[in-house]
Amino acid sequence: MENKIVLELSNVDMRFGGVLALDNVSFQVHEGSLTGIIGPNGAGKTTVYNIISGVYSPTSGGVRFYGRDITALRAYQINRLGIARTFQNLRLFARSSALENVMTAAQNRCREERPAEGYFYGFVESALHLGRWGSVERKLRQTAMGLLDRVGLADRAEQAAGTLPYGMQRRLEIARALALGPKLLMLDEPAAGMNPEEVFALNDLITGIHKDFNLTTLVIEHHMDLIMRICPHIICLNFGAKIAEGTKDDIQNDPEVLAAYLGGDDAEDGEAV
Repeated sequence: MENKIVLELSNVDMRFGGVLALDNVSFQVHEGSLTGIIGPNGAGKTTVYNIISGVYSPTSGGVRFYGRDITALRAYQINRLGIARTFQNLRLFARSSALENVMTAAQNRCREERPAEGYFYGFVESALHLGRWGSVERKLRQTAMGLLDRVGLADRAEQAAGTLPYGMQRRLEIARALALGPKLLMLDEPAAGMNPEEVFALNDLITGIHKDFNLTTLVIEHHMDLIMRICPHIICLNFGAKIAEGTKDDIQNDPEVLAAYLGGDDAEDGEAV
């Protein structure tokens, strides 16, 4: 039996003035899948993510999440439905500790989903550390520490996020996204800036998280070895249009993909749109 459709883009166009960033893009993401999105510089990959997550509203076309039209929703509303993402450029709270970064996301999730468990406390309780504040903070700390341990950062919990090595900051962003309890996790170039050894370790981390958390996962990456190793299903964009979709064998043997990306001069992909 085929898994249900989690995410569907239908004929999505995105224009920035006279620039057509996305041209009639359509694809589906099925529940439990691990899907990669590739393409050369300026292909429109991050623009797709920005539309899915509510950063942009498409010029035309639509986006559905578990059958619900989310095209016109704001970013915070989409996040509350169960879509979490990381960013190509890090968006950490640099002066806060790794633990505080993850606790902030965990608190937001628990207040939304589990109010009966006492995750609310008032201003006075917060300011004076009285009443429910202590029990709530202990619960959030336990949740956050579990996620930091899962991404290999438990021993860096008290370190300021901005002082962590770059590869660890990438892992911290993933932990913070997981703290939101997503149904769909979107990773935007998680291996950017990593050396080959770190990329290899990231392979295991992403596939492990995908399995352990029972997530539907989308990955944008310019490290082709990462995408080919971990993603059974791959979508390729070029100049804002989808030019191929299928297994890694389909993609590797597709003439348009070879011409546009794999065999071209744009192997280093920094999203331009």
